[in-house]
Amino acid sequence: MMNVKNLAGEQSILNTFISELRDIRIQNDALRFRRNLERIGEVMALEISRGLDFEVKTIKTPLGIIDTALMANHLVVATILRAGLPMHQGFLNYFDGAENAFVSAYRKYTDKAHFDIHVEYISSPELTGKTLILIDPMLATGSSFELAYQALLTKGKPSKTIMACAIASREGVENLSNNPALAHIDLWCSAIDPELNHKSYIVPGLGDAGDLAFGIKD
Repeated sequence: MMNVKNLAGEQSILNTFISELRDIRIQNDALRFRRNLERIGEVMALEISRGLDFEVKTIKTPLGIIDTALMANHLVVATILRAGLPMHQGFLNYFDGAENAFVSAYRKYTDKAHFDIHVEYISSPELTGKTLILIDPMLATGSSFELAYQALLTKGKPSKTIMACAIASREGVENLSNNPALAHIDLWCSAIDPELNHKSYIVPGLGDAGDLAFGIKD
């Protein structure tokens, strides 16, 4: 079964960043909203790094040498456009040697309450044997994550896959966890909310992360 890590279960500065994303008095400041997503990415990168592979390397200083445990994983940081871009940058601030991948996935509504997820564009390096970190701020039904992951598999099979989101719904987490094809994946969430509304938005959530970060789309 998928390994799920909910960082909201621990008390840290991450809770402040999440609360500001949600707060209607603060979130309409687009610059601050993007920066909070970026800071969430930074914190999650640090936490995720604790479970990666390390190897000891000898470092030469001006006055001697020292053995240091350094990350050994070949990382690819992937993002679902467009809302994931600030969080992606947060991961890159810490995983600055990582390669990058981007997937365009969006909701195409068939009526006011129903939609399909469409994937239109992929930009990715070869993934075989690498560690893939797939980022999207909001995990609602889980469909975007699943389809983006399947699309990225056309670029090769990663040795390890991690999914990371700022806020998830319990239903979305359960949907991914119950999918046997995703059982080997680690899912990291900064918070898990109890429900989805009739439009599949997370409640209490924060609204539309893409619109809050980059403006309302047509």
